[in-house]
Amino acid sequence: MLGKTAGGLTWMFRYLERSENIARLVEAGFRMGLTHSDDASEWESILATAAVRDAYLEHNEAYDVPAIVDFLLRDPANPTSVLSVVEAARNNARLVRTAITREVWEAVNECWITLHDLLARPVRSADLPETLGTIRQKSSLVRGALHGTMLRNDIFNFSRAGTFLERADNTCRILDVKYYILLPSVSFVGSTIDNVQWETILRSASAQRAFRWLYGGETRPSAIADFLIFDRRMPRSLAFCVEKLCSNLTYLEAEYDQKMPSLEMTLAFREKLQRLDIDEVFKIGLHEFLQSCIADNNALAHQIEQDYRFTE
Repeated sequence: MLGKTAGGLTWMFRYLERSENIARLVEAGFRMGLTHSDDASEWESILATAAVRDAYLEHNEAYDVPAIVDFLLRDPANPTSVLSVVEAARNNARLVRTAITREVWEAVNECWITLHDLLARPVRSADLPETLGTIRQKSSLVRGALHGTMLRNDIFNFSRAGTFLERADNTCRILDVKYYILLPSVSFVGSTIDNVQWETILRSASAQRAFRWLYGGETRPSAIADFLIFDRRMPRSLAFCVEKLCSNLTYLEAEYDQKMPSLEMTLAFREKLQRLDIDEVFKIGLHEFLQSCIADNNALAHQIEQDYRFTE
């Protein structure tokens, strides 16, 4: 496979996953706003998690909720807005049109058409939940088309690698923002506001119900962090994403019959997670641990691009 095709597949699914992740973050901010309607400070954490806080402040003077929502969903000045990344996903789908099935292409194209129309104008607060649901649904439909119609070959594995690279990064960022931005003061630890914010993190990872099935009414921060980092049954946990990346890259290495540094890096990443438990992570420092995981994930993404020559 040409490197450009491999890169197009990987980035198409990274962008689609990113659109869904941004919708989840906006929903988290919306839910926080329901309990603190006079305070836009929580939205700063959403911008930080999405890594666009500085970009937002370049175009806006204050943390105004409608402006933040607009910036995250549809502002062309934001290259990671939902509208921008869906456009990028469609462009990559066009690039790899002959490598994907008709059903996958049609799902991507329908996603772009629907969201282009839906986000043609600012979204009213009353329409926001339905709009966010549509964004998540359209991304899910593309994944469904991929699973239902594609051969399990290198095309499939590059596509899935893109999804899990993006998802691992997002899960780390959601957790990392908790102690350093979302919580106003150390004095709030263990308080009602602290519990509400941990609930928000579960919701933004679509993990609230699964967590309840396993832990009942318990909302200990260590249990939530353990669930989102180490539980390999949870499809948005860091461990699950790294495990799937190991599988995808193992298949690719076998397909190309060539040892690749990216697989060795992924196996080392998995071993790092297997050596630790949540108590050790909190001793290290949750922030420090998550920052190291984000760096590992970014380095892995760069190595995959090099190994499979995405620019050629």
